[in-house]
Formats: sequence, C-alpha cells, structure tokens
Amino acid sequence: MASQTSGGLPASGHDPLHPHDLIDHDPAHQANGSADRHEESITRRPEAAPPATTGGTTAQGTNVDGPNKWVVLGILACGVFMSTLDSSIVNISLPAIAHYFKVPLSGSVEWVIIAYLVIIAAILLSIGRLADMIGRKPLWVAGLLIFTLGSTICGLSPTLGFLVAARAFQGIGGALLFAVSPAMLTAAFPAEERGRALGYNALIVALGVSVGPTVGGLLTQYFTWRWIFYVNVPIGIVAVVLSWRVLRERHQRAPSQFDPLGAILLAIGLGSLTLDLSFGQEWGWTSGGVLALGGVAIVALVAFILTEQRVAAPVVDLQLFRNRLFSSANISLLISFLALFAVSFLLPFYYEELRGFEIIKSGLLLTPLPITIAVVAPFSGRLADRFGTRWLAAGGLTIATIGLVLLSTITPQSSVFDLIWRLVLIGLGQALFQSPNNSALMGSAPRGRQGVASGMLATGRVIGQSLSVALVGAIFTGFGSAAAGQRLVLGSAHDPQVVAALQQTFIAGFHAAFLVCAAICSVGILTSLVRGNDQKARQKG
Repeated sequence: MASQTSGGLPASGHDPLHPHDLIDHDPAHQANGSADRHEESITRRPEAAPPATTGGTTAQGTNVDGPNKWVVLGILACGVFMSTLDSSIVNISLPAIAHYFKVPLSGSVEWVIIAYLVIIAAILLSIGRLADMIGRKPLWVAGLLIFTLGSTICGLSPTLGFLVAARAFQGIGGALLFAVSPAMLTAAFPAEERGRALGYNALIVALGVSVGPTVGGLLTQYFTWRWIFYVNVPIGIVAVVLSWRVLRERHQRAPSQFDPLGAILLAIGLGSLTLDLSFGQEWGWTSGGVLALGGVAIVALVAFILTEQRVAAPVVDLQLFRNRLFSSANISLLISFLALFAVSFLLPFYYEELRGFEIIKSGLLLTPLPITIAVVAPFSGRLADRFGTRWLAAGGLTIATIGLVLLSTITPQSSVFDLIWRLVLIGLGQALFQSPNNSALMGSAPRGRQGVASGMLATGRVIGQSLSVALVGAIFTGFGSAAAGQRLVLGSAHDPQVVAALQQTFIAGFHAAFLVCAAICSVGILTSLVRGNDQKARQKG
C-alpha cells in the first residue's frame, strides 16, 4: 500500500485494514453516514488468553475465536471449485447441447453461456455492497443453495429456452459465490497471511479451470451433457451443510442504506456491456443491435457514476479509487484478464481446427497453464506477504508478456512440447501476478468495504474476459482466420496448396492476436509499478 493516509485511510498506531479490527476506520465511510460496520466471527481475545485449538491468529499472534482458518478455506474451496468448474465445463459440451436440441452451434445455444455471464457481471458489485451491509455468510449460503438448485434444474431442462433460463438463475448463485469468497478469506486469515490465503484461492480456481474441459469431455462422451450440471449437486449439498454448521459471523447491526437506483443502473450498464461484447463479432460491430447495446451501456454507466456521487450510501464508494494501490490493482487485474484469457479462448481453435486434435486431447493440452498457476500461486502469495506486491505483480506480467510473444511464434508443425513449455511460462507469469495483485486489491480497501473490493475483483475478471474474447475474436476474424479454420475442419479443401494457404491464413491471425495481447499485457507491467511500495513491503523492509 502506498501510504496509510492515501485514499482517505487514516494514519494510526496499527494497520487500519486488519481483518480482525472491530472498528471501521474509513473516514469516507463515516462521512457518508453509512455505518455498516462489521463485527466478524473472529473477535480479539486478551493477550493472556490460553491458546485455542480452533482459532485463527491475529497479526500479533494472538489466538482468536471462530472457525479455524483452514476449515474456512476448505469450505470456501467447495463453492469456489464448483462455480469455477462450471464455468469451464460447459464450453466443451456446447456442441453436444446444440445437437441434442437440434440447433446450430452459433446462435441461440450461445445463450447457455452468455446468460450466465451477463447475470454475474450485472449484479456482482451490488452483492459486494450487500455483503458489507448484512454479512457474508447469509449471501454465501444463499449462493450455494441457488447454484446447486440451478444446476439441478439445468440438468432437467426439457427445452433450450428452459436451459437458458436455468443458467441465468444459476448465474445469480455464481455471482453470490464469486462476490463474497475473497472477502471471507481475507477476514478468516490475518493480514500478514492475506497473500497466502488468496494464493490458495487461486490454486482452487486453477484446479477448477484445468479439470473442467477434461471432466466435461468425459461426462459428455460417456454419459450425457446433463451430467455436467448434475456433478455440482453433491458438492453443493456438502458445502451448504458445512457452511451452515461451521461458519460463524456476528454482525453488529447499524443503520445502513442500499442504493436501489444505483444497483439497477449498474446492472443495466454492465449487463449491456457484456452482451455487447459477446455478440459484437457475430452481429457485426457496426450493426444496429451492437450500437444500441453499446449506447445503453454507456448511458447507464455514466448515470450510475453521477448517481453514486450524490447518494449517502453508494453501491460502489468511488472514493476508494483515490487510493493509488486500489486503483492500480484493479486496472492491472482488468488488463491481465484482457491479455491472458485469449490463451484459453484461441488455443482450442488451434488444436481442433488447425491440428485436428480430438476434444479430450485438446482439453488435456489446455491444462498446463492452470496447473502451473495452481502450483505457483500459493508460493507467490507467501512471497507477497513477505516482500510486498509491487515487483511480484510487475515481474509476473513481464514473464507473461514474454510467454505471449513466444506463443505467437508457434506453427502448424510445432510439437506438443513446444506448446506446453510456452503455456507453463505464461502460467508462471500469471501466478506470480495474480495472488500478489489480489492481495493488494483486498488489502487496500477498508474493512467495511471488503465486500465491494471482493465484487470489484470478480467484476474485473468477468469484464476482462469478455473484452478479451471480443478483441481477439475481431482480430482473428479480421485476418480471415476464423473462416480458414472452418474450411480446414470441414475438409472442404483437398488441394495441398490450398490447405497450406488456409493454414497460413489461420496462423497469421493467430499470431497477430497474441502479439496484440502481449502489447496489452506490457501496459499492465506499468500499471503494476505505479502503485508504489505497499505497506507490507515497508513493514518487512
């Protein structure tokens, strides 16, 4: 953190962002009159208290009441893994869903994915605000229940329209889980272990992403596509029972308000933006529908900003962005997903259209990147706790940028090893960036705004991924690579010279897309560096 006084944070004798503090030190929060002060499930014991076997520890090493931090991590892992698995497992089964309902792959079946993403993007930040007001456990349990019920309904869907509606309902549960889990982890672990905790969270996310395509392919191939949803049900039931019985959160009730107009404007703005980015390539960027959605998004988001400046209890306290560390971490997060999600989006086309690999093999060849993140992220989180986040975040994006450049050099004849070591390099850079940057983002927000910070983290991820798909999709199509890939996979070209020309067209757009992403990722290096030395680095230095 750049300084304790920047961004409206007071200088005091102890860390004002400590997750175990029982007093809200955010003066902007106090000035707004929205006294939504949390009293977490973990409360301070006297220094002389005997050690507890189930408590966590404060920054000073004092034992505290409440569930063991590792128990909390384990329970959160169930929900995070389930929701992350679902986000990666559906994509690979989309052709089977389209075939079952007898619809083309490009068209109405896309709403199975888009409905889920739009709902999540639209309500994440509002949920974060609600979590700061009423507590995180109720929203977490509600998210698990809705997600599990939604998964069951998805599996039972008799029509495509019913499935799309069920996915939208499931998206509400996903948004609840995504929005509160980082804040719950931050509260369960002491401040000096925040990076470590978020590193383990990154490990869980990476595992969900890595096994999703393989599990989805196996379930679809040997059972039916319905089982990609049913697989969530037992995990969800276990998570609900454990959360209800184990997690504890005392909430100090205080007068507080919710801004419904701001929440509606934000939902319209972010939902329209996500829809616009999802359909821009298919409809055409200059089509009436895309321009109309873009206009609605801009008007709603501008109105949202104006509204938030005039209400006492905003959905998003814009004063948070006066903190250089908070702003830098959010911008860097958005840039990282914009640049790096392109790898997961484009590589399946390379594997299946250019190389002709089977779906299961393609899924397995996508796993080196998330597996590397799973291995490295906990260690990068520990390093962030010890040395600070600035150089780790910037160094991670530097490595990822190099990896993207190297990925832009692969050819139709590249060996599997050439692909794997490049993905490992990108995964290493992403892991070195992700845990420290998330720790900086969560640590720079006052305790009474942890829910909003958690929502910002999840929203940045969703919007960054949507922007990435829109950008690289436009580049890939603009070079004629998408059309070339379709001709290759259909086998419509038999002349070796024509096939070679199509391969060259495909790889040209592929290379251009990753070079653009590398340039964007390099901007993230700068936004990571401008944050200055965060508080952890100074304390350890």
